[in-house]
Amino acid sequence: VILFSATAVWATCRNAHAQAPEVPPREGVSETIKLFNGRDIEGWVGHQKYWSVEDGAIVGRNTDPVMVSTYLLTKKSYTDFRLKATVKLVQSEMHSGIAFWGRIAPEMGDPYTYAGHLVMFPSGWGMFDLYGRRLLPVDPAPAKRVGRQHDWNDLEILAQGNRVRVAVNGTQVIDWRDPEPSRIKAAPIGLQLHSNKVPQEVRFKNLLLETFPKEDRLLSVGK
Repeated sequence: VILFSATAVWATCRNAHAQAPEVPPREGVSETIKLFNGRDIEGWVGHQKYWSVEDGAIVGRNTDPVMVSTYLLTKKSYTDFRLKATVKLVQSEMHSGIAFWGRIAPEMGDPYTYAGHLVMFPSGWGMFDLYGRRLLPVDPAPAKRVGRQHDWNDLEILAQGNRVRVAVNGTQVIDWRDPEPSRIKAAPIGLQLHSNKVPQEVRFKNLLLETFPKEDRLLSVGK
């Protein structure tokens, strides 16, 4: 993932981005799902050599190079949702992220890689279209001001219709509509272990998902 041009891309594309159609939230059964039970990765699929559970957190870790970004994927697919998670980059300076609205893309060289939308943290705060449009026109500066590089971050992702809102540590940092809503698919949610030549470790805990959210707002903002 290319990070250096994030601000330039955001500045160049924000006018077109502002003209995105407003797709309303989809309707469905609203339920709250604990995606992670704190003990094992039941309900998820991914490379066992990279993913484990330690101290009540899902751990993604590599010691040898990872040639293609790989993901721990939910077995179920989702469209509109609110996801709360506590996340931490432990080792390396490469970002991680949470992927959604796409598809598993084994033709890219790994059976658990992903093509679709990605909310990145913490080194490269922002959004990316994996194997698509690449860096999306989202300003990373608000998240960088409140995010923590090698510490826990509270993350909330609210994905409805073609709109994505994100809060980091109680502050809204993203409000973006996809100008190409045909790209949005019901899909697994994926936790990213980025391609890298160096050892890295990332952790995820407190993964709580609400399908078809009842409230049209970021619940963690202002708390």
